[in-house]
Amino acid sequence: MKIAIYPGTFDPITYGHIDVIKKSLNIFDKLIVATTDNINNNYHFSIDDRLSIINKSLFNDLKLNKKKIKVIPFDTLTINLCKKYKASTIIRGLRAVSDFEYEFQLAGMNKKLNSNIETMFLMSDVENQIISSKFVKEIANLGGNIDRFVTKSTVKVLKKI
Repeated sequence: MKIAIYPGTFDPITYGHIDVIKKSLNIFDKLIVATTDNINNNYHFSIDDRLSIINKSLFNDLKLNKKKIKVIPFDTLTINLCKKYKASTIIRGLRAVSDFEYEFQLAGMNKKLNSNIETMFLMSDVENQIISSKFVKEIANLGGNIDRFVTKSTVKVLKKI
């Protein structure tokens, strides 16, 4: 069974993230969507809220296959998650060239930590490449329409804030 891990903050999950998830499902038998609870970051949503938002987006709004996707929190090195879940690949999404330098360095460090783990870069569809969680939160906070950027359940959560 080919298993991959897609780590991220998903604060909140967007259609850009979802494109990467869908593409991963075409390549791997199982995908672990792992949202971090790194204490060094200042998150808009708590880890429990992010897990709920991800689950509702993927399984309620989009009806994706629960047997192929597992959503988990994590607070460890991604390579340790790979070992725990027997994943051979880390999925990373790229939006723009500006993402690549950081992602390239991260992939290199992960390879140094565990040479058996590969990193695969996937891009979201063109119409979703400009979407970022940061911009979605800012647009929502200013009363703008975010329907084209996130699923219905995520829109509801962001409108409550």
